[in-house]
Amino acid sequence: MNGDTDVLVIGGGVTGTGIARDLALRGVDVTLAEREGLSAGASGRSHGLLHSGARYAESDPDGARECLEENCILREIAGECVRETQGLFVQRAEDDPAYFEEKRAACEEIGIPVEVVDGETARDAVPGLADEVERAMWVPDGVVIPSRLVAANAADARDHGARILPHAPVTSMARDGDRIAAVHLGGDVDETLAPTYVVNAAGAHAGKIAEMAGVSVEMRPTRGVMISVVLDGLEPVLNRCRDPADGDIIVPHDDEVVLGTTSVPVGDPDDYDRSEWEIEETVAECATMLPAVADAERVRTWWGVRPLYEPEEAERGGRGISRGFHRLDHVDHAADGSERTENLVSVVGGKLTTYRRMAEATADLVCDRLGVDADCSTADSQLPGANSSSELDAFVREFDGQGPTDADIVGRNESG
Repeated sequence: MNGDTDVLVIGGGVTGTGIARDLALRGVDVTLAEREGLSAGASGRSHGLLHSGARYAESDPDGARECLEENCILREIAGECVRETQGLFVQRAEDDPAYFEEKRAACEEIGIPVEVVDGETARDAVPGLADEVERAMWVPDGVVIPSRLVAANAADARDHGARILPHAPVTSMARDGDRIAAVHLGGDVDETLAPTYVVNAAGAHAGKIAEMAGVSVEMRPTRGVMISVVLDGLEPVLNRCRDPADGDIIVPHDDEVVLGTTSVPVGDPDDYDRSEWEIEETVAECATMLPAVADAERVRTWWGVRPLYEPEEAERGGRGISRGFHRLDHVDHAADGSERTENLVSVVGGKLTTYRRMAEATADLVCDRLGVDADCSTADSQLPGANSSSELDAFVREFDGQGPTDADIVGRNESG
């Protein structure tokens, strides 16, 4: 079967579905193709933190402001896709107090609400917090339920005319001069499309999709482990207030918490080691904040692969640097000699919290190329099913979008 579409979005994570939603709301004919079920990549295999911007306040104030702004928008439009838990940055006795003060001052300069409390007050608020915590800082972090967020974006795109195609891997592309002329989708679809424009939002696989199109996108993917353990009653997200390192975040769910994470380069985002030391180190380091997690029952363990952009990593480097997103317009010849491609944009990097902003910037470019005069409305439009967890979970099932991050939450209240 052959078909035409104004825009083909490749990638069914939060960035791809966010782009499809944004374009569909602007009246653009969109098809989204994902090689597996939705949320199969980094979005559904994250720790699920809704950033307030505090983690990056001192290293990247502009990125931190974006996180704060998008955090507020998601609380308005995403309903049961997020949990408003607050966050607590904790300083142990061995942690550098100057780092704590630098972060506090940076947050205040940006406008991130903070409240500093002593260790005793923090332990009163968080039972079981380590005795060695000397002081802590409250910030407006939260928790994302990524399977729901991705599925809700896909459902809104579909409701506005988009085709959402899970299990539809891109198997080949054909060019006609400076343009992509045809894209074949395999899997459950087995269809060739003739898109007017193509958006490469394939996350850690963006380099492979770009190669099919005859262009180059240099990626530096890194893996990170997450461990979900049984622990009831934790309210805020816990962050270790030190230079970002392994095992410095604990994300609360209902009766479980997610411990994370590591950062190890991988050569192939589909084929990489999963090392036991990452699990043990993450648990041990998280236990320095909340000792009970050391002996808590482990429910599930998973790795995610971050879609990091090589040139940014090479320039800025260093764990904990706020990774911005990059919108790569392939209309110009690349320095490496890859083909000029007039109808392709790749979007890489970024964070789950800022997906909507990434989608808006990408949709702006696509609409400009297509001559579509329509403004973005995603910041003011509530996601479908936002106030109903059962409706959101139905979307997850519809698009085969269950990721491991929130497997203990999605669908848990359904009757048999």
